[in-house]
Amino acid sequence: MKKSVVYTRTGDKGTTSLVGGQRVSKTDKRIESYGTTDELNSFVGLLITELTDREELDFCRFIQHKLFTIGSYLATDQEKTSLKIESKVTPESIEKIEREIDRLDNALPKMTHFILPGGSRSAALAHVCRTICRRAERQLYRLAETSDVEEPVLVFINRLSDYFFVLARKECLKNKGNEIIWDYTCS
Repeated sequence: MKKSVVYTRTGDKGTTSLVGGQRVSKTDKRIESYGTTDELNSFVGLLITELTDREELDFCRFIQHKLFTIGSYLATDQEKTSLKIESKVTPESIEKIEREIDRLDNALPKMTHFILPGGSRSAALAHVCRTICRRAERQLYRLAETSDVEEPVLVFINRLSDYFFVLARKECLKNKGNEIIWDYTCS
């Protein structure tokens, strides 16, 4: 007897199941949305391995849990299956991100130029998270063109990319890296 079912063979023909059992194409907008959210969550896990400050570690764990919540939300076609309360994004979650953005930003020097990704490993990883988050947001808006996507989910993902930007700046400066200023004359 197998101890777990890692492979089911049900996806071998290019379809997968949503919460509730509905089969959809693996290229469905809903699948793209939660797949990109899962990718972001994986990169947040990688970022966490480079963070040393307890506050940032704890906050990124909070983010991972919320991204899993959003994945569950996106994997549920609410026209066919009722959404569980655990899959909701609350206004309090959005406020928590905004407070954390403000806390980090208040400790940073004023930005006077565009900044390129890099400067330290943790800063570069935060920028990778930021760009994947932006892609996830674009995927969510594509999904929202044909399906209901609750506004708190969209707002949360938008704020999250802002959080990764200020975290990247903080990590760069903390690790004695130099923020890489965009030099328009190099183009």
